[in-house]
Parts: sequence; C-alpha cells; structure tokens
Amino acid sequence: MVQLQRVVITPEQIHHNQVVLSSEQQHYLSRVLRLKSGDRFIMMNGTGESWIAELRSDQAMLLESLQTTSELSVSVTLMLALPKGNALDEVIRQTTELGVSCIAPVISDRTLLNPSANKLDRWRRIAQEAAEQSERQIVPTILDPVPFQTALETLSADQKIICAARGSSPHLITCISEQSILVAIGCEGGWTEAELEQAIAADYHPVSLGKRILRAVTAPVAALSMIAATVENRLDSEN
Repeated sequence: MVQLQRVVITPEQIHHNQVVLSSEQQHYLSRVLRLKSGDRFIMMNGTGESWIAELRSDQAMLLESLQTTSELSVSVTLMLALPKGNALDEVIRQTTELGVSCIAPVISDRTLLNPSANKLDRWRRIAQEAAEQSERQIVPTILDPVPFQTALETLSADQKIICAARGSSPHLITCISEQSILVAIGCEGGWTEAELEQAIAADYHPVSLGKRILRAVTAPVAALSMIAATVENRLDSEN
C-alpha cells in the first residue's frame, strides 16, 4: 500500500467536503511533496479525525473518513521546566512521536530561558510537524509557559507524578496507572527541595527514572517511552 503524506488542517478550512488550502499548504503539497491535481494524501484536524483527500488545484476534496488506532489509550501531560537554549524543540518533537497529549512548559527556580511569543509559535509548529510525521491523529497542545506554582494549581490529571533525580522514590515504570497521567520533569539541575515539597503538597507523587542522572532533554523522552511501552503492552496483553 502506498504511504500517503499527512497534512493538518483547521476546522475553519472545511466547507462540506471541500478544504480551502492555505498558501503554505499549497506550496508544501505541490512544491515540496510534488503532488499534482488528482493525487491523494491524508488530512487530519489534529483532534482525532482524519480523511483521505484528493488535491484539486488550490483546494482539496475529502473522499473518505479514516479510522486509526495510533493514539495512546491514556492521556499524558508533560509538565516540563524550560531547559536552556533550543532544547525544548527536540523534546517536543520526540515526545510528540511517543504519544504525549499536552506539553506544559513551566518556569522553575532553575529556569534560565525567558521564551518569546515566537518561541511558542515555533513549538506548536514542531508539534504539528511531528504529529504528521509519526502518523498521529492528535496534535499535542502546547500551553503558554507559566510559573511552577501556577501549574501545580491549575493542571489536573487522575495521576500526578514528579520525577526526582535522587532519593529512594519508586521507579516510574512500577507506578503507571491506566488513567490520565501528569508527569513533571525539571530542567538542568532538577527540581529544588522546595519545589518537590510544593508538588507533594499538591498531591504529586515522587518517582525515579532509574539509577543514572539523565539530562534535561533525555528525561522527558525516557519517561514518555516508559509510559507508552507500559500502556501499550497492557493493551496488547488484554487483547
């Protein structure tokens, strides 16, 4: 079967079964992918729906709805203290591939980055591109950065865990539930003791990612890999 390319659209672009393509999408489809009128590709709205579509000049026609099972069976929110430089770019790309539902950047005591609005737009584009590439049905939500305490007060999930680099916390892989999960990971240097205490007071449970100290860009990928592998293995076992 021919592998069809994927493009994310907004609900406002759909009129009945026709899709009005933006100039960027027209350029991508015709110049980058080299598609011609009559060629087919997959359109997705980023919230769970996708269709086989046919290119027709500056528009596309939705031909058939698709049903896929590429998403994790649990919702995973990653609360991440902003790492230095452009490190979050790759974290967003890789955790999107692994199935994250939402990324909530936070400003912690050890955060050095002060992101601009342009950064936020870039992060959302990266999430969209990674979702297209990894054949996901959902584009992860990238929230505006907020202070750590604000995130503790506003983010919710059935299971809230915070990764601690040192101590005797149980390993993450032994603590993964089958409900919605919120996992908090620090930036370079990890969380301060005060932040860990604040999180515990907000019903977060400390966990370990293993005996080694992981870099700020490695820890989120390791955590999402463990969660995805555990959840999908349970599902396979049940089936």
